[in-house]
Amino acid sequence: MDDIHNGGCQCGQLRYRVEGKPVKAAVCHCRYCQTRTGSAFGVSAYFPREKVTVSGNVKDYSFTTESGRSFTTHFCPTCGSNVLWSLGMSPDLIGVAAGSFDPPSFWFPISREIFIRSAAPFVHTDLPEKHETTASYAPVQEDPAALKGG
Repeated sequence: MDDIHNGGCQCGQLRYRVEGKPVKAAVCHCRYCQTRTGSAFGVSAYFPREKVTVSGNVKDYSFTTESGRSFTTHFCPTCGSNVLWSLGMSPDLIGVAAGSFDPPSFWFPISREIFIRSAAPFVHTDLPEKHETTASYAPVQEDPAALKGG
């Protein structure tokens, strides 16, 4: 039987359960993770959609990235916590905000950092794998002004 781990939003209304280990995980400095979290970066874990069970009310916000792909955040309509998201380029996976797992039950090894091109200058990690963007990054339009640095 797979490991089962739970988590949820700040107020506890929106809950989730994941089975097993993440398929991939990273520290992400993209502007979408920065605005999604209200922080300098996001810590992301991706699980197969069939391994994620969600309970409670969920509100979605969808948009199209500069690569022309869909990005949907799933958040609690009561407290506003964003704990899950779906990416059009990976329809079989669900992203989970690592900090939303019930502590201290589930932390997993992270070895990579992505979108370091937009990392805050005060953030330094010892992660061995660092990438300016990602292999799938393929902009078809310029970043919106609100997402540009400087």
